Amino acid sequence: MEQVVTVVGAGLAGCECALQLARRGVRVRLFEQRPGHASPAHHTAGLAELVCSNSLKSTKPDTAAGLLKQELDRLGCELLACARDCAVPAGGALAVDRTRFSAEVTSRVESEPLIELVRERVCSLPDGPAVVAAGPLCADELFEALRRAVGGANMSFFDAAAPIVDADTLDRSVIFEQSRYGETASGDYLNCPMEREEYDAFMEALLSAERVIARDFEQADLFCACQPVEEVGRTGHDSLRFGALKPVGLTDPRTGRRPWAAVQLRAENADRTAYNLVGFQTNLTWPEQRRVFRMIPGLEHAEFLRYGVMHRNSFVDSPHALGLTFEIPGTSVRLAGQITGTEGYVEAIASGLLAALNTYCELTGLEPVRLPRTGALGSLVAYATDPATTGYQPMHVNYGLVPPLEKAPRNKAEKRATLARRALEDLDGYLAARPELLVPEAGE
Repeated sequence: MEQVVTVVGAGLAGCECALQLARRGVRVRLFEQRPGHASPAHHTAGLAELVCSNSLKSTKPDTAAGLLKQELDRLGCELLACARDCAVPAGGALAVDRTRFSAEVTSRVESEPLIELVRERVCSLPDGPAVVAAGPLCADELFEALRRAVGGANMSFFDAAAPIVDADTLDRSVIFEQSRYGETASGDYLNCPMEREEYDAFMEALLSAERVIARDFEQADLFCACQPVEEVGRTGHDSLRFGALKPVGLTDPRTGRRPWAAVQLRAENADRTAYNLVGFQTNLTWPEQRRVFRMIPGLEHAEFLRYGVMHRNSFVDSPHALGLTFEIPGTSVRLAGQITGTEGYVEAIASGLLAALNTYCELTGLEPVRLPRTGALGSLVAYATDPATTGYQPMHVNYGLVPPLEKAPRNKAEKRATLARRALEDLDGYLAARPELLVPEAGE
């Protein structure tokens, strides 16, 4: 196929989109502004860099996140395979070594002969066919061009990233290795146990600490899944103890009982030389992060490899500004990734795959892709493209978006398992009716 598709942004969505198009014989020009122009959140020039967490969430088949992964496997997802190749222990979740993951994706893109990687900044909307997957931190000029093209006033929210600490500086006489309820034979998380007095002192210091952006945020400014830990703490003294610091399912080996609260650390890489503080996205100044977070038992002498940061993320009001395949009306330009408001790493990958499929369908005269609404991805797309959606804010996949069961089991676990089974059966039926959407295996 001689047609060249422009893809702007070599993050998760852009790389998945480019690889999927190339697998279908479509030439791609993939633009990435780094290293010439770095964003406030990125640290490297690698493609598909993970900037907030290294977790791609649950792999459990009855969860919405786990279901999405199963759906992507059926669709031949490239980056999910990369993630599994670069996985680090994380209990029932898929977490990756960020450096290895980025290197693996970069290698796949650079070795694909149908993809031309262009290290240049794009400041205007490209002519179609094109996919803009520039991310929520795209160049100001490009976002302004998008805003003019699609309209909409409410197009941004604040986001935050958690700090990372050096494993060699952790106090292992206090910190213990354990997964909740013993989900795995070896503990995939490190746990910093807090007694009641320690938690109370920590909360007092956290809520009085100096912030980079010195104002209280309105709830609408903050995407709920990425709220800074101090903002969550402001909602109530025990909010963290029942949230990110919940000690349920943990036993402190020093006392033989459950701690009052517990901060969990998750490995950043396969060698476990670095750990991030789970749920500790923050807006605190760097000196305050050192002071307050070193109050956590076991982190008294922790060295920070990366401090938590907060930045403005931008997104388009997709339900009212884009078409059913996330296209800008009247053009052959589609959006993909977090800039559409589909929030989450795997969701970004999925949107890139979907953008590739719909672009391919447009180029070849096939019907657009309309995934079943019963699925994790299909229901998220339906929500993000439904004009009836009001007060649009970034959204992860979740079972609240899927149509209800006619006869739902009363047991919650059984209900979720039934929803997942229905979703996969419907997706299998859809793909059986549209085999042209899938890339044949080698030799077929």
